[in-house]
Amino acid sequence: MSVDLNTFSIDCLQAKERIKSVVTRTPLQYNLHLSEKYGADIYLKREDLQVVRSYKLRGAFNKISSLTEEQRAAGVVCASAGNHAQGVAISCKRLNIKGVIFMPGPTPRQKITQTEMWGNGNIEIILTGDTFDDCQKAALDYAAKYNMTFIPPFDDLQIIEGQGTVAVEILEDLPDVDAIIILSVVGGSPQE
Repeated sequence: MSVDLNTFSIDCLQAKERIKSVVTRTPLQYNLHLSEKYGADIYLKREDLQVVRSYKLRGAFNKISSLTEEQRAAGVVCASAGNHAQGVAISCKRLNIKGVIFMPGPTPRQKITQTEMWGNGNIEIILTGDTFDDCQKAALDYAAKYNMTFIPPFDDLQIIEGQGTVAVEILEDLPDVDAIIILSVVGGSPQE
């Protein structure tokens, strides 16, 4: 996504209000082991305590709840191998809109089952392709064909705005923080 940084604004405080009915304010928890290991006071933001066990719900719900009535009526489409899919699914259920979720063929059955559970009748899952890129292309084509709104997993201002509410909470809980480092844990190992 190419954005002119002088022409857009992100309002994470407004997003925080928009998503508060669905998102749990997660604790900022002091971690003794990491603090001793690195000689600093280290806190972990426990986004694993969200209902879908990921911060991805924040962005998905912020984006979807910001859609016009016409866009909501047409439905939404996303591509995801798991966490974003679950965020979109619960958002569709809570907002009572139709969602079509494209997942790569090799997606673990547990992720598919969880996504189905959160969507609970408001979503359809289509398994396609071997990679995320294959899956995303199919989702984009589907969204265009059926005039539905594509909900990207990360490269969208409203997605970023919703996910940025994590930082708002950190700064509210620990206003004198020196640095915020974001890691996403996938399969038990940290990822960027």
